[in-house]
Amino acid sequence: MSEADVSAIIQMINLYGLAMDAQRWDLFDRIFTEDVEADFGESSRWSDRSSFKRDFAAFHAAFDSTQHMMSNHLVSLRGETAQALTYGTWRLIRKGVEGGDVWEGSGWYDDDIVRRDNRWWIKRRTCRVTWWGGNPRVQEIGPGVKFELQLVSLRGEGGAGRVRYLGALR
Repeated sequence: MSEADVSAIIQMINLYGLAMDAQRWDLFDRIFTEDVEADFGESSRWSDRSSFKRDFAAFHAAFDSTQHMMSNHLVSLRGETAQALTYGTWRLIRKGVEGGDVWEGSGWYDDDIVRRDNRWWIKRRTCRVTWWGGNPRVQEIGPGVKFELQLVSLRGEGGAGRVRYLGALR
């Protein structure tokens, strides 16, 4: 396993947090393949970078501020592919919402990563939420516009074979 490759993958994963908080959706062009499969839950799935960027930009535009923290990086390299598991914590702030200005959550990102053109790219991302707190109305940016959240445990998803990184460890 090349430490330089692991470092490059972690840097790319962390760039996602910066892209989110700076609302620099052009940075997705440095992180995700054009044909990325992004699964953020039952009603939040994309199969191309363009619509993923468009929908994330529209959703996040309503927030006064966000903070995404990426941690506990685990990377398994296999030639020109890799698996990564990263814990994430996020805070969304929208001032003036009845019931409070903050909604926050935590979970994990399970990524399939490929090397193309001498760079690492996320080809497939699964995000699962394990906890949330605060005011859920903060994420309701318009009538019926919000992410549908299912709380799941890493133990349960892993035991059911739905965490690809755990499969890479076998």
